[in-house]
Amino acid sequence: MDTLGYQIVYDGSLILLFMGLMLFSKMVNDWVTPFSVDDELTQKDNIAFSVSIGGYFVATTIVYVGALVGPSKGLFQDVVTVGGYSILGILLLNGSRWINDKFILYKFSNVKEIITDRNVGTGAVQFASYIASGLIVAGAISGLGGGLVTALAFFLLGQFALILFTWMYNVITPFDVHTELEKDNVAAGVAFGGALISLGVILMKGASGDFVSWSHNLKTFGLDALLIFILFPIVRLFFDKVIIPKSDLNREITHDQNLGAGILEALVMIGFSVILFFVVS
Repeated sequence: MDTLGYQIVYDGSLILLFMGLMLFSKMVNDWVTPFSVDDELTQKDNIAFSVSIGGYFVATTIVYVGALVGPSKGLFQDVVTVGGYSILGILLLNGSRWINDKFILYKFSNVKEIITDRNVGTGAVQFASYIASGLIVAGAISGLGGGLVTALAFFLLGQFALILFTWMYNVITPFDVHTELEKDNVAAGVAFGGALISLGVILMKGASGDFVSWSHNLKTFGLDALLIFILFPIVRLFFDKVIIPKSDLNREITHDQNLGAGILEALVMIGFSVILFFVVS
């Protein structure tokens, strides 16, 4: 087979693999949850679920890209390696939903809020939790020298960081995220979700790269996580006092339930984390 023919077969195989993994991702979600993707999307027109499952599928794509990057070792080995790590990532994403339910939004049932109450704010937080987890997994499986153990270790460390970040977010904001979400406050859910994604971007940076040693890679991961923990309150204050100086951000989100303010805060935080990703060595 000539070079062009091989490239067509190679690219086509990876595209078909991705399509198969997306189907697998949907099937796993149906297997491990008490609801059906088809029913919630097409029969019940559940927007909260649509937001949540959208994050799940985007996170699946992020995991696939994380498994895909790197030097090729040939069609067969690439398909096996990328497929294997992607399946692992999909299983971990489903584990992250349980972690989100038990430790991040732990004051109520995520399933009840999204499926029964159709709470879009909770859907937005779960969307972000999936994205953040997908970014962490993508970072953990990228690079050379690591393996299954390192991928699992950095995934768990990333989930622990998300839990700590949730606690910090509730400390530095004058409102409780759970309380606002139970009021169907979409703005609060979007703002908090943006903060989770921004943390996921930095944790991906900390988990990515070649595995040198446990001490080296854990130090890198920890310093990157510490950076966003320190800078998040500063950036949020900057946004509140400089970007929208004539309004109080917390009041806009809680009292007015201003979705525009929540979206803007989320985008500013994500943008800031992307800058840190490329600027901080």
